Amino acid sequence: MPNDYAIYDAGTVVLQSGAALRDCKLAYKTFGKLNAKKDNVVVYPTWYSGQHYDNEWLVGAGMALDPDKYFIIIPNMLGNGLSSSPSNMPEPYNASRFPQVTPYDNVRLQHRLVHDELGIERVKLVIGWSMGALQTFHWGCLYPEMVERILPFCGSAKCSRHNFVFLEGVKAALTADAAWNNGWYKEKPARGLRAMARVYAGWGFSQTFYREELDLKVLGFSSLEDFLVAFWEGFFLPKDANNLLTMLWTWQNGDISRNEVFKGDFHKALGAIKALAYVMPGQTDLYFPPEDSAIEVKHMPRAKLIPMPSIWGHFAGGPGTNPEDVKFLDRHVQALLDTPV
Repeated sequence: MPNDYAIYDAGTVVLQSGAALRDCKLAYKTFGKLNAKKDNVVVYPTWYSGQHYDNEWLVGAGMALDPDKYFIIIPNMLGNGLSSSPSNMPEPYNASRFPQVTPYDNVRLQHRLVHDELGIERVKLVIGWSMGALQTFHWGCLYPEMVERILPFCGSAKCSRHNFVFLEGVKAALTADAAWNNGWYKEKPARGLRAMARVYAGWGFSQTFYREELDLKVLGFSSLEDFLVAFWEGFFLPKDANNLLTMLWTWQNGDISRNEVFKGDFHKALGAIKALAYVMPGQTDLYFPPEDSAIEVKHMPRAKLIPMPSIWGHFAGGPGTNPEDVKFLDRHVQALLDTPV
Protein backbone atom coordinates (compact mmCIF):
# COMPACT_ATOMS: atom_id res chain seq x y z
CA MET A 1 0.00 0.00 0.00
CA PRO A 2 1.29 3.49 -0.79
CA ASN A 3 2.60 5.79 1.91
CA ASP A 4 -0.15 8.29 1.13
CA TYR A 5 -0.84 9.65 4.58
CA ALA A 6 0.45 12.29 6.98
CA ILE A 7 1.72 11.97 10.55
CA TYR A 8 0.74 14.22 13.43
CA ASP A 9 3.54 14.15 16.02
CA ALA A 10 1.71 14.52 19.33
CA GLY A 11 4.72 14.20 21.65
CA THR A 12 4.04 12.58 25.00
CA VAL A 13 0.39 11.67 25.49
CA VAL A 14 -0.77 10.69 28.97
CA LEU A 15 -3.51 8.08 28.60
CA GLN A 16 -6.55 7.42 30.78
CA SER A 17 -4.64 4.53 32.33
CA GLY A 18 -1.96 6.92 33.52
CA ALA A 19 0.63 5.47 31.16
CA ALA A 20 2.63 7.85 28.98
CA LEU A 21 2.71 7.18 25.25
CA ARG A 22 5.95 8.91 24.28
CA ASP A 23 6.62 10.21 20.78
CA CYS A 24 2.99 9.45 19.98
CA LYS A 25 2.13 9.52 16.30
CA LEU A 26 -1.32 9.82 14.75
CA ALA A 27 -1.46 8.77 11.09
CA TYR A 28 -4.20 10.36 9.03
CA LYS A 29 -5.25 10.94 5.45
CA THR A 30 -7.24 13.84 4.06
CA PHE A 31 -9.38 14.20 0.96
CA GLY A 32 -10.46 17.46 -0.62
CA LYS A 33 -9.59 20.98 0.52
CA LEU A 34 -10.44 22.96 3.60
CA ASN A 35 -12.51 25.95 2.50
CA ALA A 36 -11.90 29.53 3.61
CA LYS A 37 -14.55 29.36 6.35
CA LYS A 38 -13.20 25.99 7.55
CA ASP A 39 -16.77 24.72 7.77
CA ASN A 40 -16.70 21.81 5.28
CA VAL A 41 -15.02 19.27 7.58
CA VAL A 42 -15.90 15.58 7.90
CA VAL A 43 -14.10 13.33 10.42
CA TYR A 44 -14.25 9.61 9.60
CA PRO A 45 -12.39 7.39 12.16
CA THR A 46 -11.21 3.86 11.35
CA TRP A 47 -12.57 0.57 12.71
CA TYR A 48 -11.26 -2.62 14.33
CA SER A 49 -8.13 -3.74 12.42
CA GLY A 50 -8.90 -1.28 9.60
CA GLN A 51 -6.65 1.46 8.28
CA HIS A 52 -7.62 4.59 6.38
CA TYR A 53 -7.43 2.67 3.08
CA ASP A 54 -10.33 0.56 4.33
CA ASN A 55 -12.56 3.63 4.76
CA GLU A 56 -12.12 5.00 1.27
CA TRP A 57 -15.05 3.06 -0.25
CA LEU A 58 -17.44 5.67 1.16
CA VAL A 59 -15.50 8.63 -0.25
CA GLY A 60 -15.65 9.70 -3.89
CA ALA A 61 -16.92 12.05 -6.58
CA GLY A 62 -20.68 11.92 -6.84
CA MET A 63 -21.06 10.35 -3.38
CA ALA A 64 -22.24 12.10 -0.24
CA LEU A 65 -18.65 12.30 1.01
CA ASP A 66 -17.46 14.09 -2.11
CA PRO A 67 -13.91 15.50 -1.88
CA ASP A 68 -14.95 18.29 -4.25
CA LYS A 69 -17.29 19.54 -1.50
CA TYR A 70 -15.79 18.40 1.79
CA PHE A 71 -12.48 18.25 3.59
CA ILE A 72 -12.52 14.66 4.85
CA ILE A 73 -10.11 13.58 7.59
CA ILE A 74 -9.58 9.87 8.26
CA PRO A 75 -7.58 9.43 11.49
CA ASN A 76 -6.12 5.98 12.14
CA MET A 77 -6.81 4.44 15.52
CA LEU A 78 -3.93 3.91 17.91
CA GLY A 79 -2.88 0.28 17.60
CA ASN A 80 -3.83 -0.15 13.94
CA GLY A 81 -0.25 -0.39 12.64
CA LEU A 82 0.00 3.12 11.15
CA SER A 83 -0.57 5.31 14.21
CA SER A 84 1.49 4.41 17.30
CA SER A 85 1.03 0.66 17.78
CA PRO A 86 2.69 -2.39 19.35
CA SER A 87 4.15 -3.25 15.94
CA ASN A 88 5.90 0.09 15.40
CA MET A 89 6.61 1.35 18.92
CA PRO A 90 10.29 1.31 19.95
CA GLU A 91 11.39 -0.49 23.10
CA PRO A 92 10.52 -0.59 25.93
CA TYR A 93 6.83 -0.03 25.09
CA ASN A 94 6.77 -2.29 22.04
CA ALA A 95 4.81 -5.52 21.49
CA SER A 96 2.82 -6.62 24.55
CA ARG A 97 4.24 -3.74 26.62
CA PHE A 98 2.21 -1.26 24.56
CA PRO A 99 -0.12 0.57 26.98
CA GLN A 100 -3.87 0.10 27.11
CA VAL A 101 -5.67 2.69 25.01
CA THR A 102 -9.33 3.68 25.32
CA PRO A 103 -11.63 5.18 22.68
CA TYR A 104 -11.56 8.33 24.80
CA ASP A 105 -7.77 8.46 24.39
CA ASN A 106 -8.16 8.08 20.63
CA VAL A 107 -10.76 10.82 20.26
CA ARG A 108 -8.92 13.29 22.49
CA LEU A 109 -5.87 12.79 20.28
CA GLN A 110 -7.95 13.17 17.12
CA HIS A 111 -9.39 16.40 18.52
CA ARG A 112 -5.87 17.73 19.01
CA LEU A 113 -5.15 17.00 15.35
CA VAL A 114 -8.36 18.60 14.08
CA HIS A 115 -8.50 21.60 16.43
CA ASP A 116 -4.93 22.35 17.45
CA GLU A 117 -2.94 21.21 14.41
CA LEU A 118 -5.41 21.98 11.59
CA GLY A 119 -7.10 24.95 13.27
CA ILE A 120 -10.66 23.72 12.78
CA GLU A 121 -13.41 24.99 15.10
CA ARG A 122 -16.48 23.33 13.58
CA VAL A 123 -17.04 19.84 12.19
CA LYS A 124 -19.95 19.34 9.81
CA LEU A 125 -20.11 15.57 10.28
CA VAL A 126 -18.44 12.77 12.21
CA ILE A 127 -19.19 9.35 10.75
CA GLY A 128 -17.93 5.83 11.38
CA TRP A 129 -18.57 2.11 11.09
CA SER A 130 -18.22 -0.36 13.99
CA MET A 131 -15.41 0.92 16.25
CA GLY A 132 -15.52 4.02 14.07
CA ALA A 133 -19.11 4.44 15.29
CA LEU A 134 -17.90 4.12 18.88
CA GLN A 135 -15.48 6.99 18.25
CA THR A 136 -18.25 8.97 16.50
CA PHE A 137 -20.40 8.84 19.64
CA HIS A 138 -17.39 10.02 21.67
CA TRP A 139 -16.91 13.01 19.37
CA GLY A 140 -20.58 13.91 19.81
CA CYS A 141 -20.63 13.91 23.60
CA LEU A 142 -17.13 15.25 24.27
CA TYR A 143 -17.24 18.13 21.78
CA PRO A 144 -20.95 19.08 21.52
CA GLU A 145 -20.27 22.71 20.57
CA MET A 146 -17.93 21.66 17.76
CA VAL A 147 -19.77 18.76 16.10
CA GLU A 148 -22.88 19.59 14.03
CA ARG A 149 -23.90 16.09 12.90
CA ILE A 150 -23.00 12.49 13.66
CA LEU A 151 -23.76 9.28 11.80
CA PRO A 152 -22.61 6.16 13.66
CA PHE A 153 -23.48 3.02 11.68
CA CYS A 154 -23.32 -0.60 12.81
CA GLY A 155 -21.79 0.34 16.13
CA SER A 156 -22.62 1.47 19.65
CA ALA A 157 -21.79 4.09 22.26
CA LYS A 158 -20.78 1.40 24.74
CA CYS A 159 -19.52 -2.16 24.43
CA SER A 160 -22.41 -4.34 25.58
CA ARG A 161 -21.87 -7.27 27.94
CA HIS A 162 -22.78 -9.68 25.13
CA ASN A 163 -20.30 -8.01 22.77
CA PHE A 164 -17.63 -8.21 25.48
CA VAL A 165 -18.19 -11.96 25.76
CA PHE A 166 -17.84 -12.44 22.00
CA LEU A 167 -14.51 -10.62 22.11
CA GLU A 168 -13.32 -12.85 24.94
CA GLY A 169 -13.75 -15.78 22.54
CA VAL A 170 -11.76 -13.99 19.85
CA LYS A 171 -8.98 -13.20 22.33
CA ALA A 172 -8.89 -16.76 23.68
CA ALA A 173 -8.59 -18.23 20.19
CA LEU A 174 -5.69 -15.99 19.26
CA THR A 175 -3.71 -16.33 22.48
CA ALA A 176 -4.10 -20.13 22.71
CA ASP A 177 -1.47 -20.51 19.98
CA ALA A 178 1.83 -21.62 21.59
CA ALA A 179 3.65 -19.27 19.21
CA TRP A 180 1.84 -16.36 20.89
CA ASN A 181 4.35 -16.51 23.76
CA ASN A 182 2.60 -13.78 25.78
CA GLY A 183 3.04 -11.35 22.93
CA TRP A 184 6.77 -11.91 22.44
CA TYR A 185 6.39 -14.06 19.32
CA LYS A 186 9.29 -14.41 16.90
CA GLU A 187 7.01 -15.55 14.09
CA LYS A 188 3.37 -14.59 13.78
CA PRO A 189 0.97 -16.91 15.66
CA ALA A 190 -0.68 -18.09 12.44
CA ARG A 191 -2.73 -20.87 14.04
CA GLY A 192 -4.15 -18.39 16.54
CA LEU A 193 -4.96 -15.86 13.81
CA ARG A 194 -6.71 -18.57 11.78
CA ALA A 195 -8.68 -19.69 14.85
CA MET A 196 -9.63 -16.09 15.60
CA ALA A 197 -10.85 -15.70 12.01
CA ARG A 198 -13.14 -18.71 12.37
CA VAL A 199 -14.67 -17.31 15.55
CA TYR A 200 -15.28 -14.05 13.73
CA ALA A 201 -16.84 -15.84 10.74
CA GLY A 202 -19.89 -16.86 12.74
CA TRP A 203 -20.59 -13.26 13.74
CA GLY A 204 -19.66 -10.95 10.88
CA PHE A 205 -22.54 -12.03 8.65
CA SER A 206 -26.08 -12.97 9.60
CA GLN A 207 -27.74 -16.37 9.77
CA THR A 208 -29.81 -15.43 6.72
CA PHE A 209 -26.67 -14.51 4.79
CA TYR A 210 -25.38 -18.05 5.31
CA ARG A 211 -28.79 -19.66 4.80
CA GLU A 212 -29.10 -18.00 1.41
CA GLU A 213 -25.47 -18.90 0.56
CA LEU A 214 -24.47 -15.37 -0.38
CA ASP A 215 -20.84 -16.31 0.25
CA LEU A 216 -21.17 -18.54 -2.82
CA LYS A 217 -23.83 -16.86 -4.94
CA VAL A 218 -22.76 -13.23 -4.51
CA LEU A 219 -19.19 -13.16 -3.23
CA GLY A 220 -18.18 -16.01 -5.54
CA PHE A 221 -16.42 -18.43 -3.21
CA SER A 222 -16.41 -22.07 -4.28
CA SER A 223 -17.54 -23.54 -0.96
CA LEU A 224 -18.14 -22.63 2.67
CA GLU A 225 -14.64 -23.84 3.52
CA ASP A 226 -13.22 -21.68 0.73
CA PHE A 227 -15.04 -18.70 2.25
CA LEU A 228 -13.68 -19.46 5.73
CA VAL A 229 -10.12 -19.78 4.49
CA ALA A 230 -9.88 -17.25 1.66
CA PHE A 231 -12.10 -14.51 3.08
CA TRP A 232 -11.82 -14.82 6.85
CA GLU A 233 -8.40 -16.34 7.45
CA GLY A 234 -7.06 -14.24 4.59
CA PHE A 235 -8.45 -11.14 6.29
CA PHE A 236 -6.67 -11.64 9.61
CA LEU A 237 -3.42 -13.43 8.70
CA PRO A 238 -1.62 -10.29 7.40
CA LYS A 239 -2.34 -8.39 10.62
CA ASP A 240 -0.12 -8.12 13.68
CA ALA A 241 -1.45 -10.08 16.66
CA ASN A 242 -0.41 -7.52 19.30
CA ASN A 243 -2.08 -4.77 17.29
CA LEU A 244 -5.29 -6.81 17.11
CA LEU A 245 -5.28 -7.40 20.86
CA THR A 246 -4.60 -3.73 21.61
CA MET A 247 -7.59 -2.68 19.51
CA LEU A 248 -9.68 -5.49 21.01
CA TRP A 249 -9.02 -4.09 24.48
CA THR A 250 -9.98 -0.62 23.20
CA TRP A 251 -13.24 -2.07 21.86
CA GLN A 252 -14.08 -3.94 25.07
CA ASN A 253 -13.48 -0.81 27.11
CA GLY A 254 -15.57 1.43 24.90
CA ASP A 255 -18.01 3.57 26.89
CA ILE A 256 -18.71 7.24 26.14
CA SER A 257 -19.33 7.90 29.84
CA ARG A 258 -16.14 6.29 31.15
CA ASN A 259 -14.18 9.49 31.71
CA GLU A 260 -13.87 12.44 34.08
CA VAL A 261 -16.53 14.39 32.15
CA PHE A 262 -19.45 12.00 32.70
CA LYS A 263 -18.10 9.80 35.52
CA GLY A 264 -19.90 6.68 34.33
CA ASP A 265 -23.32 8.26 33.76
CA PHE A 266 -24.14 6.73 30.37
CA HIS A 267 -27.51 8.43 29.94
CA LYS A 268 -25.97 11.81 30.77
CA ALA A 269 -23.29 11.25 28.13
CA LEU A 270 -25.89 10.38 25.49
CA GLY A 271 -27.93 13.42 26.50
CA ALA A 272 -24.89 15.65 26.02
CA ILE A 273 -24.81 14.91 22.28
CA LYS A 274 -26.24 18.09 20.76
CA ALA A 275 -25.47 17.08 17.19
CA LEU A 276 -28.17 16.14 14.73
CA ALA A 277 -27.77 12.36 14.64
CA TYR A 278 -28.70 9.48 12.37
CA VAL A 279 -27.99 6.26 14.25
CA MET A 280 -27.95 3.43 11.70
CA PRO A 281 -27.67 -0.11 13.08
CA GLY A 282 -27.66 -3.11 10.77
CA GLN A 283 -31.01 -4.88 10.97
CA THR A 284 -29.29 -8.28 11.27
CA ASP A 285 -26.04 -7.19 12.96
CA LEU A 286 -25.06 -9.80 15.56
CA TYR A 287 -22.55 -7.50 17.29
CA PHE A 288 -24.67 -4.37 17.54
CA PRO A 289 -28.39 -5.26 17.36
CA PRO A 290 -30.90 -2.50 16.58
CA GLU A 291 -32.48 -2.75 20.03
CA ASP A 292 -29.22 -1.50 21.58
CA SER A 293 -29.27 1.48 19.24
CA ALA A 294 -32.93 2.15 20.08
CA ILE A 295 -32.02 2.46 23.76
CA GLU A 296 -29.23 4.91 22.91
CA VAL A 297 -31.42 7.04 20.62
CA LYS A 298 -34.06 7.33 23.36
CA HIS A 299 -31.57 9.31 25.44
CA MET A 300 -30.20 11.48 22.62
CA PRO A 301 -32.00 14.81 22.13
CA ARG A 302 -31.72 15.10 18.32
CA ALA A 303 -31.30 11.53 17.12
CA LYS A 304 -33.20 9.44 14.59
CA LEU A 305 -33.01 5.64 14.46
CA ILE A 306 -32.62 4.35 10.89
CA PRO A 307 -31.96 0.58 10.74
CA MET A 308 -30.23 -0.69 7.60
CA PRO A 309 -32.59 -3.28 6.02
CA SER A 310 -29.95 -5.82 5.10
CA ILE A 311 -29.24 -9.51 5.62
CA TRP A 312 -25.48 -8.87 5.44
CA GLY A 313 -25.18 -8.59 9.22
CA HIS A 314 -22.39 -6.37 10.48
CA PHE A 315 -21.00 -6.10 6.96
CA ALA A 316 -24.05 -4.11 5.88
CA GLY A 317 -21.96 -1.23 7.15
CA GLY A 318 -18.72 -1.93 5.38
CA PRO A 319 -16.21 -2.06 4.08
CA GLY A 320 -18.23 -1.57 0.91
CA THR A 321 -19.02 -5.29 0.62
CA ASN A 322 -22.61 -5.09 -0.64
CA PRO A 323 -23.37 -2.37 -3.25
CA GLU A 324 -27.04 -2.09 -2.26
CA ASP A 325 -26.11 -1.38 1.36
CA VAL A 326 -23.57 1.21 0.22
CA LYS A 327 -26.32 3.00 -1.75
CA PHE A 328 -28.69 2.96 1.22
CA LEU A 329 -26.03 4.33 3.56
CA ASP A 330 -24.77 6.94 1.08
CA ARG A 331 -28.32 8.21 0.52
CA HIS A 332 -28.78 8.80 4.24
CA VAL A 333 -25.36 10.41 4.65
CA GLN A 334 -26.43 12.89 1.96
CA ALA A 335 -29.79 13.46 3.64
CA LEU A 336 -28.12 14.20 6.96
CA LEU A 337 -25.61 16.59 5.36
CA ASP A 338 -28.50 18.36 3.61
CA THR A 339 -30.49 18.81 6.83
CA PRO A 340 -30.00 22.22 8.48
CA VAL A 341 -28.73 22.12 12.03
